[in-house]
Amino acid sequence: MPNQVNDMRRKVLLGGAATLTAGLLPTVAFAAEPLKVGLIVPMSGPFASTGKQIDAAVKLYQQKFGETVAGRQVEIILKDDGGLSPDVTKRLAQELVSRDKVQVLAGFGLTPLAFAAAPVATQGKVPMIVMAAATSIIPQRSPYIVRSGFTVPQITAPLAEWAARNKIRNVVTFVSDYGPGIDAEKVFVKRFTEAGGKVVETLRAPLRNPDYAPFLQRVKDAKPEALFVFVPSGEGAAVLKQFTERGLAAAGIRLICTGDVLDDDLMASIGAAATGVVSSHHYSAAHPSPENKEYVTNFSKMNKGMRPNFHSVGGYDGMHLLYQALKKTGGDSDGDKLLAAMKGMAWTSVRGPVSIDAETRDMVQNVYIRKAEMVNGGMYNIEFDKVEHFKDPGV
Repeated sequence: MPNQVNDMRRKVLLGGAATLTAGLLPTVAFAAEPLKVGLIVPMSGPFASTGKQIDAAVKLYQQKFGETVAGRQVEIILKDDGGLSPDVTKRLAQELVSRDKVQVLAGFGLTPLAFAAAPVATQGKVPMIVMAAATSIIPQRSPYIVRSGFTVPQITAPLAEWAARNKIRNVVTFVSDYGPGIDAEKVFVKRFTEAGGKVVETLRAPLRNPDYAPFLQRVKDAKPEALFVFVPSGEGAAVLKQFTERGLAAAGIRLICTGDVLDDDLMASIGAAATGVVSSHHYSAAHPSPENKEYVTNFSKMNKGMRPNFHSVGGYDGMHLLYQALKKTGGDSDGDKLLAAMKGMAWTSVRGPVSIDAETRDMVQNVYIRKAEMVNGGMYNIEFDKVEHFKDPGV
């Protein structure tokens, strides 16, 4: 009899446990795991401003639109690669994919770092959103790369054609000696000469070069009508300072450049030296759209008065690309499905109308010609002309 009682108790307990487990099963089955994004950017070193701008924009996007989309929490895992060593970037990408199980990689401040991470994205079938690096061929390094920023040829070609139309007849080009700089030089020379201009000399400086004076002296000696410059974000202040100190402006040599040189994040430190400089770019903090005015206000409030720059917009739109892709897939984070959802996507960005070319996975956008002017006590790049819906022209 005691054994029968014990058997009855055991059956009741087991039955209750089974019922309890069955009640929990639907919750476990439908509780979607967070979607993890490995954000690799330089938060320290000479290009730290790039990482800080992107990180701030990612945080602003999630503050405005929430951390959950299509039933998935989007978890950002931020990694600082220092901005200088491709080996470090590749190691971080490998750790994020294999150990942290991220479903998306994002960020990438400079071209060599994006190149280093590309094989990791391919092997892991993980979408890689390039928010900053701007060499034309980057998406060709992996079928999983999508770019939310820009390419250097895309912003250079319109300036070369503008210069020729505006009776600048001869130019010296001066660029940083790495992928984007070489792209800028080749595209400017090609477009400018095709339009009837003459390139007197082409100069290249090491990527991280503290002293531009010897190169600028060669420019002064060559006496061109204008100097075309490309240096990466963060280096523009030094170039403008030495351009003025060396007396090139006083000698009647005009400075024209890509927008990287007149980075919005640096305009306060560049100051009056930028006055009148014409540049071409896809974004200015002075862009007059209502979307951008709201963005600049909110970005500044969230970051102690910091002005957003073009890299921040690459980060902000990169998040928009991911969120909208997740909505399309119903929260499915399969790499191929996310990639397919991103191709051909179009929206109104804070920079203007943009889309992702379905074939190249690159950004199609307006490129603006701007002049640096003092507005309400601050130096800004004021847009006065544009080329609409411009694709990367390649090199």
